[in-house]
Amino acid sequence: MSSLRTRYAGIVRRRIAWLAFFLGALLLSLATDIATGPSGLSVSEVLRGLFRRDALSGPQGVILWEIRLPQALMAVLVGLALGLAGAETQTVLNNPLASPYTLGLTSAATVGAALALVFGWSAGGLGQHVVVPGLAFLCALGASLLVLTLARIFGTGVDLLILFGIALVFLGNAIVALLQFIADSAALQQVVFWTLGSVGRATWPKLAMLAAALLAIGPWSLGDAWRLTALRAGEDQARSMGVAVERLRTLALVRASLLAAIAVSFTGSIGFIGLVGPHIARLAVGEDHRFYLPASALAGALVLSLAALAGKTLVPGVVLPIGIVTALTGIPLLIGLLLTQRRTW
Repeated sequence: MSSLRTRYAGIVRRRIAWLAFFLGALLLSLATDIATGPSGLSVSEVLRGLFRRDALSGPQGVILWEIRLPQALMAVLVGLALGLAGAETQTVLNNPLASPYTLGLTSAATVGAALALVFGWSAGGLGQHVVVPGLAFLCALGASLLVLTLARIFGTGVDLLILFGIALVFLGNAIVALLQFIADSAALQQVVFWTLGSVGRATWPKLAMLAAALLAIGPWSLGDAWRLTALRAGEDQARSMGVAVERLRTLALVRASLLAAIAVSFTGSIGFIGLVGPHIARLAVGEDHRFYLPASALAGALVLSLAALAGKTLVPGVVLPIGIVTALTGIPLLIGLLLTQRRTW
C-alpha cells in the first residue's frame, strides 16, 4: 500500500511539473511576443514601459499599451478558452477530432461577422467594431443552442451531436460563400480578413470580457473534473459510479460553447487550437481532468501565443494573420499527435 501511495505521489508530482512547465513556457512566449515588433522598441524599453508608462514617449506608450500588450494577451486568453473548450468537447464526445469547430461554432461566428460587414449593419449608432463581434457572438451562441436543442429532442448521442455540428459547418460555409459572392470589394476584403483570424482587433474591454468568462467558466469546469475523468472510462462505467452522463455532456457543451463563442467573436476564425491543445495536454498529464483541463488550457494558450509570435517574425516587415499560422503548423502537429494517440480512443 505504501509503495502504491508513493508511486501515485510521484505521478502527481510529474503532472504538477508539467503544469509548471506549460505556465513557464507561456510566460516566456508572452514576454517575447510583447518585446517583438517592427517599432524598434528595445527589450529594456519594453520592461520600463510595462512598469511605468510615462518612461516611454507618447508614441512608444501607445504602441506598447494599446497594440502589443492587448494583442499578446488576447492570444493567451483566446488560447486558454479554446484549449479548455476543446478538452471538454473531446471528452464528452469521445472523439479525438472534436472541437468548437466540429460543433459549427466557428462557422456560425463567421456568418454573423460576414452579415454585419457585407450589409453594413449598425445598432443604435454603434460602430462596426462593436456590431461585428457582437453579431458573431450571437450567431455562435445561437448555433450552440441549436445543437443543444436538437440533442435534447433527439437524444445526446455522440454521433448525432457530431453530425449536427458538421451540418452547421457546411451550412455556415455556404452562407459565407454566398455573402462573399454578393459583397463589394471593400466588404469582401474585410470578410476574408475575418476568416483568416487575427488578434489585431484586441482592446482592453474585449480582454476584460474574455477574462471574466474564463474566471466564471474555468472553476465550473474544474468542479466537474472527477465526473469527466469517470466518463473517459466509458459511459456505462460512469453511470455505474453515479454520473448523470447526459446532464454532464450538456453542461460541458454549454461551457465549451460559451467560451468558444466569446473567443472567436473577437478574433475571427482560428482553427486547430481546440484540437491540438488537448492532445498535447493528454500526452503530458494523462486523463485525470484535475490536471488535464488546466493543462489543455495552458497548452492551447502556449500554441496560440507562439503562433502570434511566429506571425510577426516569419516574413520580415509583415504580420501574418494568426489563423494562417495555426493552420500551417497545426495540420502536421495534429496528425503527429493523433498517430501517437491512435490506440487511446
